[in-house]
Amino acid sequence: MEIPSSPFNAGVQGFQKATEKATEAAASIAETTAYGASDFALGQADNDNTVSQNTGAGDLSDLNQSIVDLKVAEYQAKASAKVIETADENIGTLLDVTV
Repeated sequence: MEIPSSPFNAGVQGFQKATEKATEAAASIAETTAYGASDFALGQADNDNTVSQNTGAGDLSDLNQSIVDLKVAEYQAKASAKVIETADENIGTLLDVTV
């Protein structure tokens, strides 16, 4: 008797896609909020470096989108883990019934 592995594969693939999406979003957040060397130049009169002052309006919308993408990836990973868990429970039940 062959046990179908498609629910496991779907869960694993979903988890991998969520990991990739989270990595991309985190890299985008880091890139958007990173300070350059010129931000810390000696003799700089204005030492109040905040993200809102260092980024333009376009950068802030990119930052917001990246944060949303990171949260979506979190929910996608949780859903994929639930798919794997459910597939495991169902296959365990099938094995108990057939043995």
